Amino acid sequence: MTTNTIVLLVIVAIIAILLIVAVAWVSRNKRAESHRVEAGDIRDTAAEQSHRVGQQEALAEETAAKARAAQAEADANAAHATGLQHQAQVRRTEAASARDEVNEEFDRADKIDPDTHRDDTSRPNSTGRPNPSGNGADRSAPTGRQAPPAMPRNR
Repeated sequence: MTTNTIVLLVIVAIIAILLIVAVAWVSRNKRAESHRVEAGDIRDTAAEQSHRVGQQEALAEETAAKARAAQAEADANAAHATGLQHQAQVRRTEAASARDEVNEEFDRADKIDPDTHRDDTSRPNSTGRPNPSGNGADRSAPTGRQAPPAMPRNR
């Protein structure tokens, strides 16, 4: 082979190598651009999903706030009911005590009233219990006296 042929072969080889490098470089750039576009699409989709997730989180927080408010209201109502039950028990106790005092006053009046007939045997009143005065008078039966009005119920 002549020198010209060798030089020509070297030049062709260099051109071929440069051509291969150029094709590889262009291919790599196209692949990188394709990946950039794909990454952009993924980011856009993720941004849309992020917005929807944010709305779901806001709805979840709103629902949790409503649940906390409902629980607080239920707790307040339970505390109010407990207070009313306690108040009712206190009033029952006071009413029973007042009823005992009234019955004692009736008994005292019966003892000093000359028109009241008393016998020595205790007869049960309408409740089935013996009357403490022993005169058989029924304090729960109508006596011609007007009973006090009933207490209204608290709701």
